[in-house]
Amino acid sequence: MTALFMKHCRRAASLAGLAALPLLSGCLFVTDTTRMDPDVFVRETAPVFNFNSVSSNRQPELPPQPGQLSTRPPDLFRTRFHQEYGPPVRGQGLSAPQVQGQAAPLAPDRMVTYGLPVSNPLHRVMYGPIRDEDRSLPAIPYGRIDPRYLRQEVSYQTAEAPGTIIVDTKQHFLYLVQPGGKAIRYGVGLGRDGYAWSGRGKIQWKAKWPRWTPPDEMVKRQPELTSISAANGGMTPGLNNPLGARALYIFKDGKDTLYRVHGTPDWQSVGKATSSGCVRMLNQDVIDLYERVPKGAQIVVI
Repeated sequence: MTALFMKHCRRAASLAGLAALPLLSGCLFVTDTTRMDPDVFVRETAPVFNFNSVSSNRQPELPPQPGQLSTRPPDLFRTRFHQEYGPPVRGQGLSAPQVQGQAAPLAPDRMVTYGLPVSNPLHRVMYGPIRDEDRSLPAIPYGRIDPRYLRQEVSYQTAEAPGTIIVDTKQHFLYLVQPGGKAIRYGVGLGRDGYAWSGRGKIQWKAKWPRWTPPDEMVKRQPELTSISAANGGMTPGLNNPLGARALYIFKDGKDTLYRVHGTPDWQSVGKATSSGCVRMLNQDVIDLYERVPKGAQIVVI
C-alpha cells in the first residue's frame, strides 16, 4: 500500500513540474484553436510596396472587407532621406498579382525607398581609389562631405566664356564654365581671412605631382618650414605634399601671384577657410579639372 502511494506521489510531482515549466521559462503554451482569419493575416502582412504612393492628402476610407487588400498606405513620410531610384519594380502596363480574386494596386514606376541615405552611384566611381602614374590615391569618404561640395554639373549664368574658371570665395565653389548656361561645380577650401586673393588672372603653368616650395614670408612666420624652403629645394612630390596631385599656377600681368589651384591630402578642408591664400580641391577633383583646363585658361576669383 505504501509503495503504491509513493508511486502516485512521484507521478503527481512529475506532472506538476511539467505544468510549471512554461511559467518558469517565461513562455505560455496556447492551444491552437484553428480559428485564424486568413483575410486578416493577408492584410496585416502585405508588403509595403503593394500600397499606393504616399499622399499627404489622405482621404478617410471604410475598413477593408474580407478578401479585399487595403489600399491605405502605412504611416510613412517623405524625408530628406527619401529617394526615388532603386531596384526595378512592376511598371504600368503589366498586370498586377491577384489577391483572392481582386487585383492589387499597381506599384509606382519607380521604387520609393524610405530611410535610406541619398547617394549618387557615380560618386563611388568619381571618388574611388585611383592609380595615377606611379602613385595610388586612396578613396575619399565622400559620404562624410557635404553633398554641395561634390563634383556636379549645374545651371550657371555668366558673361564669362566657356572654359573660364570662376572661384566663388563666399560659397566655396569653383566653376568651370560650360556652353549652354552650364558649369561643372567643385567644392574648394580657401585662404584664411587676410590671405585670400581675388581678381582676374590666367593659368600660366600646370604641374602633375608638383613640388611645394613655401614662400619666404611663410617660412619667416613658420620657422619649422625652413627644411623645405626654396634654399633647401622645397618639399618632394607625394601623397602628403600640401599641393596634392595637381597644381594650376595663377599669374596676373605676367607675374606669379604665388596662389595656386591645387589638390590636397586633407579632404576635410574642402568647404572651409584654411590654407594660406590657395584654392584647395579634392585630389580626384583637381585631376579632373587639370584634364579639362588648357594652359592659358582665364581664372576669376570673386
